[in-house]
Amino acid sequence: MTIPKAIQNLIESFEKLPGVGPKTAQRLTFYLLHVPQGELDKFASSLQNLKKDTVLCSNCFMIDDRDPCSICSNPERDNTVICVVEQPLDVLALEKGRTYKGIYHVLHGKIDPLNNIGPEEIYINQLIVRIKVKDSKVKEIIIATNPTMEGEATAMYIAKQLKTQNPELKITRIGRGLPVGADLEYADDTTLQRAMEGRSQY
Repeated sequence: MTIPKAIQNLIESFEKLPGVGPKTAQRLTFYLLHVPQGELDKFASSLQNLKKDTVLCSNCFMIDDRDPCSICSNPERDNTVICVVEQPLDVLALEKGRTYKGIYHVLHGKIDPLNNIGPEEIYINQLIVRIKVKDSKVKEIIIATNPTMEGEATAMYIAKQLKTQNPELKITRIGRGLPVGADLEYADDTTLQRAMEGRSQY
């Protein structure tokens, strides 16, 4: 049996998305065949306007519908503290906690030599410029890159660059250790070591 071209094209488009394999792509496509046309039009319109109706904040490089973004332009945020993250999704995750009141800097990636991603390919230089400007009020940089090999390399590179530019600047790394609900016996050596190093007063 030959699959109609329209169906095949959509399956192939879904397969290009991260985490979507051939089976999931087929399921999604055939699910959409049963959706009312009005809903499909709405979905298509949302896709079409995704890039048109969003911008990168020229200050922190978060994705928003305005520039500066809603976080950078919020007078209640503490602009003396910048939290550096790899991706916009990391900002959303931290904002869910509602405890962090500073501002952000989104790198849009991490240093990954195996995939030819160096410091110039992500927004590291822009971070250095932010703390170098004459009227900069930044007192602390929190490096919140992921605890992967690439994330650690990125954190070390950023810390080194920032210390060179401003030795007085406070540079911190997010705490790492055991997640809530985890058992000690299943934790790896590195996690346990970091949990002990990052212990706090009870």
